[in-house]
Amino acid sequence: MKITNVEVILVERPAFAPAFVWRKGLPGSEPAGVSGWLVVETDAGITGFATTPRGVILKDYVERRFKAELIGQDPLNREFLWERAWELDRIERFAPNLAHVVDVALWDIAGKQANLPIWKLLGGYRESIQAYASTVTFATIEEFLEVADQCLALGYPAIKLHAFGDAKKDALLCTKLREHVGDDIPLMYDGSAAFDLLDATYLGHALADAGYLWYEEPMREFSVTAYKWLGERVRVPLLLGEVTDGAHMSAGDFIATGVASAVRTSTFLRGGFTGAMRIAHLADSFHLRAEVHGYGLESAHLCMAIKNNTYYESLVFGDGVREAMVDSHGLVHAPKNPGVGYEGSWANSGIPRGLEKFVA
Repeated sequence: MKITNVEVILVERPAFAPAFVWRKGLPGSEPAGVSGWLVVETDAGITGFATTPRGVILKDYVERRFKAELIGQDPLNREFLWERAWELDRIERFAPNLAHVVDVALWDIAGKQANLPIWKLLGGYRESIQAYASTVTFATIEEFLEVADQCLALGYPAIKLHAFGDAKKDALLCTKLREHVGDDIPLMYDGSAAFDLLDATYLGHALADAGYLWYEEPMREFSVTAYKWLGERVRVPLLLGEVTDGAHMSAGDFIATGVASAVRTSTFLRGGFTGAMRIAHLADSFHLRAEVHGYGLESAHLCMAIKNNTYYESLVFGDGVREAMVDSHGLVHAPKNPGVGYEGSWANSGIPRGLEKFVA
């Protein structure tokens, strides 16, 4: 099998709904823009798809670099093509949230050829997993507590906070939430890199006292040394490596220092399915968890394939609505369609303009 054509189809994207905000200093929900669908065609009649909200940037990458690299290659040689993208990254410095797109499309081809969903092709570990409610940022502590009640009523067994980005206010929120839900509900906290070492330490003490399961990305992840110092100061387990460059290599540094109690993995920021599985297996070598970051089909596949992952991350907006992939018992079930399964989602939402000929 050979790749015969590679193109990006741009699609106008409305503003994300429902609109939401993140912590102080970060942009909120995505405004209207241009998404991109990567389409990789083969001489076997199998077409691979992947998508990103950064369509214009992806189109530039593909037309200048990836198309020439991919045409004529065997799409099943994913390790080789992953390494080619890594080599090109040295020159291009691809945006970390775009370097994964080619790999996802190649795995989509492989799944369709094997007539298997990606999680099965990756090896398969489970067919369902618990989802935790991952909050957006709300205006007040009282609103957070109301949303927590909604989440538990919807069947979510655990809750993760994206809070205000103020160490003292966040510490108070974390304490109040623990008191509100009791000791039996697993709680997690994501700092979204809001703090310096002093504030991260202050908040870490509050999280440990309240029995939080993990403390995620309180500082920017460029300095492993700063995290080593944080780990020496706080008792709460640190979940690290979500957005740092370097895929499995940077994850390896967090593991080697001994500071990470668990690491993040994803297709979105860690190099597609290939990069995500490298991180998962590396972490497992040291009895560490590799918790999957983000929601959607790609994350669902990873959650079913990775042994040392414990939850699916489901974003909640405080509107009393549960994500469609999460059932009333707080479970996400394994995708069934061959490949990633984007064609199945199109059946419900409408095929993006320009892709009709590939999925008719």
